[in-house]
Amino acid sequence: MAYPNTQLATQLYQRAAVTVPPLQAVIMLIDGTILSLRRSVLAAEQKRFEECHAHLMRAVTILRGLSHHLDLNRGSAVGERLFTAYHALIMASLTSYGRPDAKARYDRIITGLTELRDAWRAVAAGPDRAPPQR
Repeated sequence: MAYPNTQLATQLYQRAAVTVPPLQAVIMLIDGTILSLRRSVLAAEQKRFEECHAHLMRAVTILRGLSHHLDLNRGSAVGERLFTAYHALIMASLTSYGRPDAKARYDRIITGLTELRDAWRAVAAGPDRAPPQR
């Protein structure tokens, strides 16, 4: 099944991957997802539902692009877990749309994305700057 935004997601990922190092691109794309979800919540609170949906679709498109560009042949266990995480975030975002508790749901999704982004930042910083493991 082809999604209409798959090509857009691919273009966004490729543009980011060409302009900045790959880890930095992933961090930027996750930041973009967080921003889009926040804008979606704000638009919903202001009863601008078309704008809310557009921001949600942008967030989902970015997540879909990230999941489709995983190299599952290299580091397959990590790749599979990331694919599962991205898919879960996509589904959670889509099923939260229009719900009475959507803001709380999106806040939890944003929290998860923030943790994922911070983990990628620690990886990008290298072993000397990474936070201690528990």
